[in-house]
Amino acid sequence: MAEYLREDRTEHHINTFLRNGNPQIARDATAWLDDMDVTKHDFPYIETLIQRAFSIWTQEALPVPGMEEARWLLADHAGKLIAGTEGRSGPEVEAGRLAAESARVTGEPQIVAFSGVEAAAVPLRTRLQGEIFGSLVCLADNLTASLALTAVSARHFRTCFYQQLKYVFLSDLFNLREQKEREEAARWTALLQIVKRMHDKIDVNSVLTEVFESMTDIYPGAQLELLISQDYRSSDPRVKLLQMNTLNEDEKLCIRAYMQNTMLSKDKMSESGAKTLEIAVPLSGKQGVYGVFHFLIPGELGKDMDLQLVSMLADTAGNAFENAKLYEQSNLLIHELRLINELSRQLSQSLQPAEVFEFATKELLDVFKADYCCITEFNPDKDHFQVMSTNVLSMENELFPASYGYCGVVYTTGEPLIMSDYNALSKVHSKMMESTGSKSLIAAPVTIRGEVSGAILLSHRQAHYFSYENYKLLQVLATHIGLAIANASLYDAVQFMANRDMLTGLYARHYLDDCVQQRLQTDNAGSLLIVDIDNFKQVNDSYGHQAGDRILKQVCDIIKSQAQPVDIAARWGGEELAVYFPFMTAEECFAVSERIRERVIAETHPGVTVSCGVGGWTYSGERISAEVLFYCADMALYKAKNGGRNRTEVDRCGEGLEGISLLFPSKDAP
Repeated sequence: MAEYLREDRTEHHINTFLRNGNPQIARDATAWLDDMDVTKHDFPYIETLIQRAFSIWTQEALPVPGMEEARWLLADHAGKLIAGTEGRSGPEVEAGRLAAESARVTGEPQIVAFSGVEAAAVPLRTRLQGEIFGSLVCLADNLTASLALTAVSARHFRTCFYQQLKYVFLSDLFNLREQKEREEAARWTALLQIVKRMHDKIDVNSVLTEVFESMTDIYPGAQLELLISQDYRSSDPRVKLLQMNTLNEDEKLCIRAYMQNTMLSKDKMSESGAKTLEIAVPLSGKQGVYGVFHFLIPGELGKDMDLQLVSMLADTAGNAFENAKLYEQSNLLIHELRLINELSRQLSQSLQPAEVFEFATKELLDVFKADYCCITEFNPDKDHFQVMSTNVLSMENELFPASYGYCGVVYTTGEPLIMSDYNALSKVHSKMMESTGSKSLIAAPVTIRGEVSGAILLSHRQAHYFSYENYKLLQVLATHIGLAIANASLYDAVQFMANRDMLTGLYARHYLDDCVQQRLQTDNAGSLLIVDIDNFKQVNDSYGHQAGDRILKQVCDIIKSQAQPVDIAARWGGEELAVYFPFMTAEECFAVSERIRERVIAETHPGVTVSCGVGGWTYSGERISAEVLFYCADMALYKAKNGGRNRTEVDRCGEGLEGISLLFPSKDAP
């Protein structure tokens, strides 16, 4: 009977039966049931079915014409009477039992007499194998003449039995079908609830948590992990990185599922001999494959694994994951736009290149949560990179050749780069990566007017730290940082030009005025030297203005050679030049002035002389103004010119200060 209980065949015929209202079609669809039979293995379980068939037979077939007075009994495959004994006397029951036992043993109809009671028994045989599954027993007079009718009645009963068998079988199938439909409905309802919960989540972590919880509820004995690409990181230990070059056999199945975007499964044996079902299901959406769910289902649980349900859950998880990721990306994009606008606004507020470099380093470390940052600038004249700003102390202001390290790669290619694991993958030597122990890196070129003018490097000690979104964002920010550096450099150049005299290369008069004013407020001493070329008009008239400009430059070069970096040399006006010496006394300034005067006599062509005036000051409880200092130096120069020229005179501002202060009162005076 088991071979006729195949679910696919049964459901096919039942569905045909249910779909068609035509009785003839229904009979054709269920004709295979007429060949259905029981075997000796079923005999211990069909007693109730035989009894039910006997009850229906007695209602439909009795009384048998010609045997109206007969009494009928039913025996099972072992000869035990199981029906019709109600109200029978002892001899009748015993005669029936003996007849049934005799028919079972001989396999032929038998008549037995016991205590004056005759009983005829006819064996009931199965359709296909002819095995005896019971006996129909008749108690009546003159059974020898009625044995043929008894045999006919047995065949009728056998037909009733098989009708009941068919009925019970179909009833069970219908019940099974209804149960499966209820289970299917419950499964779809549960799946709908899972789908709803997944799509209610708007962040990736919540979606993955819901997936793990749902899978665990459905398959509590299964081991589940998610192997995902580098674009997403999770603190959940069940979420791991998908390694494309792995040697792990379990992950190889996952890689094939990822590459083919299809569910794969295989049976595997553990070292203990236990059988485990391994399944790899892609986590994919409409835009691509994001990872692979990896199942390990032990033993019996694997047999009942509904792969279709697993696939549907994975598809749902993939769509929910993609939607959550797109939502996060949209929020990230909004955040990045705000960040870019704010960073650009703050960068544009600074017009000093050093401030731009320092601010950019601080902001980049904060935005990308990087461990280290390094911003370099390329010097085309010297063909090297200089570290302009970094939080790696050992690299401050360091110089590197244009071809060195990742700066060299960025400079050569003009493209940004991302490095997931420096120790495992890099073929480029990098002092920054090695001195800090960093493994992850993103770098981008800083371009000004289409040319690579520097590079930005961000690193982290953790491998696979930076995402592709970080990589793209750095490119955008590098463009804005480059623009801010260009603006600051341009402003610096404009300021340089505005503060310089183009002919001599010295500072302009207004720049000297501002610097002296600031120095007078903070320093304790200083001297101002004014140098005037003697008879310069005659030089221009005699040799021409070009020669005069050349002599003026020669004198300026002599003055600059005597000045230190902290000293401020400027063109005072016309052929007058000035130098302010912070912290220098009048006596020290006089010595410098004399060296300048003597060198001018020896080194100018055509030869000229200069007259010099020194105004010196020291703090004595009351600060002087810039106007007072200028007046003192100018008066000293006036004395030098009136004294015959080609000489130096000194005027100490502390002497006779009261009269001068009346002419030029200090800004701090009330």
